[in-house]
Amino acid sequence: MNSLDHVDLNLLRVFQAIVEERSLTRAGQRLALSQPAISYSLGRLRTLFDDPLFIRTRAGMQPTPIALELSGIVARALDTVREALRYAEHFDPAVSTRTFRLSLSDAGELAYLPPICEALHRQAPRVKLRIEPLPVEEIEDALRGSRLDFAIGNLPALTARTRHQPLFEETYVCMTRKRRGLPRTKELDMKAFLDASHVQITSVEHSHYALDDAFRAQGVGRHIALELPHFVALPSVLAVTDLFATLPRRLAQIFNRDGGFQLYDLPVTLPMAAVTMHWHEHFDQDEGNVWLRNLMGDIVRRFDER
Repeated sequence: MNSLDHVDLNLLRVFQAIVEERSLTRAGQRLALSQPAISYSLGRLRTLFDDPLFIRTRAGMQPTPIALELSGIVARALDTVREALRYAEHFDPAVSTRTFRLSLSDAGELAYLPPICEALHRQAPRVKLRIEPLPVEEIEDALRGSRLDFAIGNLPALTARTRHQPLFEETYVCMTRKRRGLPRTKELDMKAFLDASHVQITSVEHSHYALDDAFRAQGVGRHIALELPHFVALPSVLAVTDLFATLPRRLAQIFNRDGGFQLYDLPVTLPMAAVTMHWHEHFDQDEGNVWLRNLMGDIVRRFDER
């Protein structure tokens, strides 16, 4: 097995240039290297990977199957190295081209992603935000391994193992389309709740699925007529059926901006969901991380003021 201690990482730049240019001459021009230097580097790459890597044809230098497999891996590795080097630079949001990776549930995307993107567009137009929703059990390792910069959600299992900042506590409401015959009360009584047919959200990207555990703990069994993996289709479904859905209050308010739905308090008391932002301790003092978590934290906390 080759040791990283004996590998010149510049060889990876040469490899990627040849993959993309399909020409030793153009690869050399791109990297400001002479033809002999490119040929020498290719020879070292062939020895390193024990494969010809590129075959000379009339159409140019064609990558071998192994080179094609390596190309994606090498591209990601070079992107990671470039991103790591940016951490040594002073972070200026106005000119930074840094990429940040954020894990949000689909509910979080619907609620908070638009104002976050709006703020980034104004303050950091060249910063890239990559949304990478992950199952709860994978988030800690992703933060530790720098595959993720932030996670925002109801993630109580992570609070003891990550740096985190509480944002707000979420409550739940029951929502259905407005129509004749609905209760006129603010709270849905237990009989109406049990008589209704419900939509259940089963996404593993957030812990709202724990709602059913809370209902069962109080001896309340809902009649589930539809299971959905995400919240995104919920308003369209509710708009054409008599189904009810229990969902976060802030998300219900977004869905009900046009006033087409009736929102009810629940006939049972559910535990509030603490929404928290998480990051890894290695980035506590990183200027870019500090800037973006302050920005996102302020947006999410002040969401109800919008």
